[in-house]
Amino acid sequence: MSPLFDFHVDKEKKAIYITREFAADRDLVWDAFTKPEIVVQWTAPKPLRAYIKEMDFREGGRCLTAMLPPEKITRWSLQEYTNINPKSSFTTRNSFVDENFNPLNNGSSITTNSFEPGTGKTTVRIEKLFDSLATVEMMATNGFKEGMAEAMKNLDEYLRTALVAK
Repeated sequence: MSPLFDFHVDKEKKAIYITREFAADRDLVWDAFTKPEIVVQWTAPKPLRAYIKEMDFREGGRCLTAMLPPEKITRWSLQEYTNINPKSSFTTRNSFVDENFNPLNNGSSITTNSFEPGTGKTTVRIEKLFDSLATVEMMATNGFKEGMAEAMKNLDEYLRTALVAK
């Protein structure tokens, strides 16, 4: 049976909602979202590779990532951690920037990632609230759903490997 993957666009609220189940405990899934050495292993859909220039997972910290070979990066994804409830949820303010953290004026969002434990699984709920309808429409039509689905499959593979290693 395939794990739950729900992707819903709400143009009225300028939001995208994603729900995904993983066959692993919450601690392991939480680590996969919050530890840079794990994040780089799954977040980029193949054949891309994730690159993290900086990740400081704490309120007030930030994460600067890209999904291309480092020498070809022209824009970075900046996540600024605004709220962290350990093992439960974290919220980020997200934007695209250049290597000097200058905004690239192509939209921003607030993302909340929530982690709900269950019997033999963890449900992750991602809520992305965008600053404009144009940004929501761009994300909804330019492969974001497909990229997220692939990244989540990568995470499934990582979790299976991590569970075997325990």
